[in-house]
Amino acid sequence: MSDCIFCKLANGEIPTNRIYEDEDFSIILDASPATKGHALILPKKHAANLFELPEETAEKVLPLAKKAAAHMKEVLQCDGLHLVQNNGEAAGQTVFHFHMHLIPRYKEGPNMLIWPHEYFTDEEMKGICEQLSF
Repeated sequence: MSDCIFCKLANGEIPTNRIYEDEDFSIILDASPATKGHALILPKKHAANLFELPEETAEKVLPLAKKAAAHMKEVLQCDGLHLVQNNGEAAGQTVFHFHMHLIPRYKEGPNMLIWPHEYFTDEEMKGICEQLSF
């Protein structure tokens, strides 16, 4: 898409702090990082979210995330790593080009991903399970 900022970043039309590139993806440092080393995996071909991502791209993104995460752990000596991928406004997506955050975590850093837990009865859980089974 000609007006998509992440398409432009992924394809080198806008300068970035690129740490990896191949024919399908770019990995760049996030311009507004949550931690040291926070990066984004950006497909070069546009897809708004996971639901629009072509299967062949989806098959490649997790192995790339694993490779990048292992490299980050070795180089940055981080203690853990979040993989974050939001789909839709309700899920916190603000840029509508599929991307995956790689966020290195450090023992002394803040706990950034905290959410409340909901509780359901056993009957409600069985109903949800039946709805979601495929």
